[in-house]
Amino acid sequence: MKARSQIGAAFALLIASGAVAQAARDMAHPTTAAELLAAESPKPVSAAAAAAAAGPAAAGCKAKRAAALLPKNLVALSIAQPDGAETLGVKTPAGVVDVRAAAKALGMPAPLTLEEMLRAGSAAQLAALVDAAVSKKVALLDEASIKHGRLFTSPGKIVCVGLNYKRHAEEVGAEPPRVPPLFNKYNNALTGHGAVVKLPTHDIAYKIDYETELLIVIGAAARNVSEADALNYVAGYAVGHDLSARDLQLELPSGQWMIGKTLDGFAPIGPYFVSGDVVGDPNNLKLETKVNGKVEQEWTTSDFIFDVEKVVSYISKHWTLEPGDIIFTGTPQGVILGKAKNEQVWLKAGDVITSKIEKLGELKFTLA
Repeated sequence: MKARSQIGAAFALLIASGAVAQAARDMAHPTTAAELLAAESPKPVSAAAAAAAAGPAAAGCKAKRAAALLPKNLVALSIAQPDGAETLGVKTPAGVVDVRAAAKALGMPAPLTLEEMLRAGSAAQLAALVDAAVSKKVALLDEASIKHGRLFTSPGKIVCVGLNYKRHAEEVGAEPPRVPPLFNKYNNALTGHGAVVKLPTHDIAYKIDYETELLIVIGAAARNVSEADALNYVAGYAVGHDLSARDLQLELPSGQWMIGKTLDGFAPIGPYFVSGDVVGDPNNLKLETKVNGKVEQEWTTSDFIFDVEKVVSYISKHWTLEPGDIIFTGTPQGVILGKAKNEQVWLKAGDVITSKIEKLGELKFTLA
């Protein structure tokens, strides 16, 4: 019960902080309802006026242009090369195309990493290379022989949504949020499929918890997009894991959400990036977490409080999402923190974690 009250209070503080800040602004600048409505509407000036006049039609055209840049029929992975590089591989029925090797052998240009492809909008270029490599049987690898690298090494933003499953909110004793509670991770947390994640020393943190999550990958610049248009800016999805140090997150005097969520290696992602057209509906995917072979989480993204469209739209109203940005969408019930205190067995060195999401594969990593 104490754990439930701790996380419930922590989420309440996270959610309420925005409301408190808004209340303070309202006290300093009281407004009538009419003034408030006027303030929320941007003043029609120059380009902004033209955009406002264009309305939904302009937004729809922009969304279509964004969608045209997105990859199609793509299942990609990262290859850890012998020289230390982490380069793009593409999964095909004929085998995995080593993009770097194929580009060199065929003399064709191609993006060498997933992030490069997303930022350059070069999905068509990649598709042409893959078709040629398969046709000529060049640079095809057996996936079993591949050591996976990191799918992402330098995203501009790693955004995380807290408390985004109804049953998870219930298990930790928190009220469902009215808007998505956001926090972040940093690039030091990124690692990949098959990784060994070194845990902090016991005196720093030991209450380590699992959180399997659907990862959204942004494929086109998105600013102030509607829910209806949101998926036109999503390149695809991956399995992500939000490892969490609950003692840092919840038990320090001030609570250290950032530290508790972004320790080195605390954001494993993989094994695949799968384009949105292959995945279909992201809001109806089965999800599973196993610890040493035992199922600990088993649920579906249909329990989202804020679905993928709402998450992307909401974030884009506050800052621009850029190609290669990634979004963790929250975890369902079954986390260690949500269990009765006498049933809490925290993760430890030697544990093997597997995170599986329908259509996206199974991410596996080991703690050390």
